Amino acid sequence: MHAVFTIAAKDLRQRLRDRSAWILVFLAPLAITALMALSFGSGVEFHADLGYVDQDRGPAATGLRQTLESPELARTASLRSFTTAEQARAAVDAGSVQAAVIVPAGFTASLSGRTPVPVTVYESADYALQAQFARAVTESFVAQVNADRLSVGTAVAAGVPKSDVPSVTERALRLRLPETVEPSGLPNDPIKAVSYFAPSMGMFFVLFTVGFGARGYFAERRNGTLDRIGAAPVSQWTILLGKSLSTFVFSFAGLGTTITAAWLLFDAEWADPLGVVALCAATAVSVVCFTAFVITLARTERQAEGLSSIVVFALVLVGGNFVFAPVGPDLVRRMALFTPNGWALRGFTDLGTGVRGLEAVGAPLLGIGSVCLVIVAVTALLMRLRRPS
Repeated sequence: MHAVFTIAAKDLRQRLRDRSAWILVFLAPLAITALMALSFGSGVEFHADLGYVDQDRGPAATGLRQTLESPELARTASLRSFTTAEQARAAVDAGSVQAAVIVPAGFTASLSGRTPVPVTVYESADYALQAQFARAVTESFVAQVNADRLSVGTAVAAGVPKSDVPSVTERALRLRLPETVEPSGLPNDPIKAVSYFAPSMGMFFVLFTVGFGARGYFAERRNGTLDRIGAAPVSQWTILLGKSLSTFVFSFAGLGTTITAAWLLFDAEWADPLGVVALCAATAVSVVCFTAFVITLARTERQAEGLSSIVVFALVLVGGNFVFAPVGPDLVRRMALFTPNGWALRGFTDLGTGVRGLEAVGAPLLGIGSVCLVIVAVTALLMRLRRPS
């Protein structure tokens, strides 16, 4: 182990003498994180500004409005009334509201018939989440109304006298659907932008360590350093462990510095410090694996530099480091799960919303480990194929 630490210390001293390493791994992510913190403010909190048009003026339309203005939705949505549907549509198109709920005339009266008049939700393509929220609340209310209609219809079919229909209807209106969906797992805490983009930018720049390690390997081979180390009474596994340890420490230190600075300077928040440490360590391990992969695949220092750049930018583009992946398209979220940084960002997102322990980092750590195992297997196969017969 003494030889392992000696080799790791030698590599770390070489990297710390490189000013570009300081800039890329320590200074650049701090600068970008500061810019993100100033640009996005205190948090990424969902809120919907909705328009509402009541052309019905009946109890059902009033009930829908009361639902949208209920105390449970006070922090999530705000309602603005319009006289006509054209005014509401114009407001959505102008961006003053993000979606509009339009209750047509005769909606309440139609509930006593077989075909109720539909409620319209006017949406904007620029605010898909807010439109989805307006649809969900409206559809939930309509589902409750349909359940009430069904219960009254069933009672009438069972022989309830017509004189009792008003009282039965009143009792039905107080009923609620027997099955409801409630969010579970994620606390309802908004995630601060800096809590997402600090680890995101830290990972982006730390991934450049892949290039440092690969270029350093070929430079040492060119200068004969590897041959001199190999001539010493140390095994190849000792050399491999020493270089892997230096890459791990450098990557972990770079990412940890960015996250610590974001916590101290920009008030970033994560619910579980141990979870943060675990994700940083797992990300550093993935950097070691990809460094070995690039070294095995490349034949020269120039090839190593080009391949490491391709690997780094492929990982950050697919992993979602440049976008807020949790609210991105479904394809982006699925593709991110094929990268270690995508899994790590998923864990940091959960930690940023208040989730703790394995519930937050269990799946991300398993995902990062799976990706690393695949990269290690491919690297071992390439080494075996290149071994002279």
